[in-house]
This record gives sequence, structure tokens and C-alpha cells, in this order.
Amino acid sequence: MEKLFQLKENGTTVRTEILAGLTTFMTMAYIIALNPNLLTNFAVGTPLWNGVFLATCIASAVGTAAMAFLANKPFVMAPGMGLNSFFAVIAGNIAAMLNTNYESAFQAALVIILVEGIVFILLSVFNIRDKIVHAIPLGVRLGIGPSIGLMLLNIGLGSNAGVYSEAGAPFYAMRDFFGAMTPSVLQGQIGAGYAKMVLTVVTMFIGLFVIVILSKKGVKAAVLLGMLASSIIYWAGQALFLGENPFASLTAASWLPPFRDMAETTLFKFDFRDFFRIGWFTAITLIITFCMIDMFDTIGTLVGTASRAGMTDKDGNMPKLKEALLADAIGTVSGSLMGTSTVTTFVESASGVEAGGRTGLTALTAAGMFLACMFLAPIAAIIPPAATSSALIFVGILMLQGLQNIDFNDIDQIVPVFIMLLAMPISGSIGHGIGLAMICYTVIKVFSGKAKEVSVLTYIISLLFIVKFFVVV
Repeated sequence: MEKLFQLKENGTTVRTEILAGLTTFMTMAYIIALNPNLLTNFAVGTPLWNGVFLATCIASAVGTAAMAFLANKPFVMAPGMGLNSFFAVIAGNIAAMLNTNYESAFQAALVIILVEGIVFILLSVFNIRDKIVHAIPLGVRLGIGPSIGLMLLNIGLGSNAGVYSEAGAPFYAMRDFFGAMTPSVLQGQIGAGYAKMVLTVVTMFIGLFVIVILSKKGVKAAVLLGMLASSIIYWAGQALFLGENPFASLTAASWLPPFRDMAETTLFKFDFRDFFRIGWFTAITLIITFCMIDMFDTIGTLVGTASRAGMTDKDGNMPKLKEALLADAIGTVSGSLMGTSTVTTFVESASGVEAGGRTGLTALTAAGMFLACMFLAPIAAIIPPAATSSALIFVGILMLQGLQNIDFNDIDQIVPVFIMLLAMPISGSIGHGIGLAMICYTVIKVFSGKAKEVSVLTYIISLLFIVKFFVVV
């Protein structure tokens, strides 16, 4: 292990790396069930759902293992949130456009992911993606980590909580619980979900305080132990106050991977005929859109998380960035081959980094857990979202510390950064946040007479984002 991952050089141990890998996996285990739900419109139990489920596990493991061995970084990959929803919309549009069934449209849309992955491999091999990273101004790069921190806080305090009102609207702790006028009014609005909401909020904050206290005491597994404490409290609350058996799903769960369904629906199932029927302009537009969103989501996650872990130099550059980006591209290609949307580096990797993960052994541990979940998915499914929220809130708060590295006296830095701080949590996209910051930076420089300080590549990136936001529909 030492020779393979240089543990001593990176100031870590096998135990710390394994715990960090488990921590990252637990914070993102939701993707195993959520991704097939989103990509198949919640057609749980159908052959296509089963195929996407296995594709999610295998592609995540392949991409994450590539990150471990090529880049020796603690970053974990899986089908990206936002990108999977976008993929489902595109597949639905293709089905309507060509008057075909959703499964055939799904297989046509997989061609877009395949092409995107191949493009990324070429860009990574020829160092073009690396040059794009360096074209991002230093101030914007320094602000990516804190912006991701705010996005994690938004996820942890909001959509990740897993509680919905009777009307189907997502629950946000700061708006729906702490922002309510009185408990009686809130109970009337939420209805039957009120008790679950209270249990969620209590569990979430107890877990957060457990993590904070253990962290202050220097416990390496603070995040993982906090999530475990949250889970136990939530399960007890389910049984005592909600009258639910938290482990009921395990009795009827299937423990055998549905490989036959995967072979029939998603594995190497590219429908090139229907893909070419959507038209060249539409196809190229979709490929470019996926490329831009994925590229800057990945860049933002890598730079932001690496900065928090002290893996960057004084100029904000990360060693072995080329290898990390290549691993990300391999993950995307493997995802298309297995049958899922774009595989990308997950922002939840920050939780493992905070738990002490510094090398590829953290990633390899998470990759092993993804493969195990082909057989143990029911166990991953009973981890309550409130426990995950505790970890995400803690990590989000810590990532805000990166703001201290930004020169608040330089208006050229702080305006793009604060635009990005707002844009990421609101849009839910790291790439969109970076894009708005880049446009803002370029406009300020040009109209303040400092156009020569902006690199040609920065101009190109800003222009592409303007086209993405205002022209491409």
C-alpha cells in the first residue's frame, strides 16, 4: 500500500484512508438508488431500472478506481446530479421527437455520453483541459472551494433531508422549519410529514454537533461516527415516534445483481440510428452542452476540494491534474458503455478529505463499496438522508474557510467570487457558477481598461458561457 499510494509522503495511514473512503461513500450512497430513479422516471423494478442500477455501481467503481491508480487522489466519482436529470429530459425529448419508446430514446442519448467521454479523453491527453483550468483567474479558483461549501450547505439543509410536504414540495430546514411562524401553522402546512420533519431536523443537528465535538477532540473518524450516531437516532425515532420499522425494506430486498436486465437494456446498448435521426445541429449542441457543464463541474470540484485538503500550490494549481481529469473522462466513457449518464467527480468527496483522506486508497475504498453495493444495495438504502446532511453541513462550513485566501481589497477578485458564491447554491451547478464568475471577471477587466490582463483562453471560455446561457436553448 505504501509503495502504491505513498501514504507516509502524504501524511496518512491505511486506517485513515479506509475510514475516509467509507465516509465519502456513505455521503453519496444515495446516488445508487436515486440515479436509476431519475433516469427511468422512477420505474423501479423494471429491466431498464435494474440495468441503470448496475451501471451506476460499476461505472462509479471504474471511474473512481481510475482516479485512485492514475492520479492517486481521494476523489470519488459517480453519475453527476443535474447531469442525470438533464439526460432524462433529453431522452424524453428524443422519444417525443422520434415517436419512439423511452428505452430506445435512452439508448440514443447514451451516444451523446460516449462522444462526450471520448472528447474528454482526447482533451486530457493533449493537456487542453489542463490549460482550461489554468485559464481560470486565481481569484475565481480560490473562490470555488467556498462556493462549493455553500452549495453543500444548501444540499444538507434542504433537498438532501428527504422530507416532502403532502403537495410534493421539497423540505428546507431553514425555510420550512426554522422559518415557520409557529409549529401549529407549520404542522397544518406539512400535514402527515410534520413528525418526520421534526425527527429529521433533530437528527441532523445532533449528528452535526457530534461531528463538531469529535473533530475538536482530534478524532479522525469524526464524520463517519457522526453519521453513525445520526443513523441510530433516526432509526430509533422511526420506531418510537413514527411507528415505522427502519429495517423493514431488508426483509423483502433482492440481494442478487440483475445482470440479465443490464445485458438486455443498457450494456453497450447504443442506438446510433435514432441518434442520427435527431439532426446534426441538435446532436452537436447537446454534446457541447454536456461537455461544458461536466468539464467545469469537474474542474470546480477538483480545484475546490484539493484546495481544502492543501493539495494545491501557492498559485492554486493541483499536482497530477492531468491524470485526475483523464480518470474523470474514463469514468464518463465507462458510464456510457455500462448504460448511465455522465460520470463525474462528486463534491461529496470533500467529506472524505475532511476525514483525513489524502491518497488514492480513499478512492479505492469507495470504489470497492460501489461494487459491493451490487449485492448490498438494500443496506446502503437504509442510511437516512438526515445522517448524510450532518456530514454535508459540517464539510460545507469548513470549506467556507477558503474565503480568507481571497484579497477583499481587490474588486476584480471579490465581485466574481461573490457572484459565484450566490450562483452555485441557487443554480445547483458548479459549472454555471464558474461560468458566471468568468464572464463577470472578463467584463470588469475589459471595461476598466485592463483587457490585456485577460488571457485569450479566458476570453474564449467567457464567450462560450455567454453562448451557453443566452443563445443555446
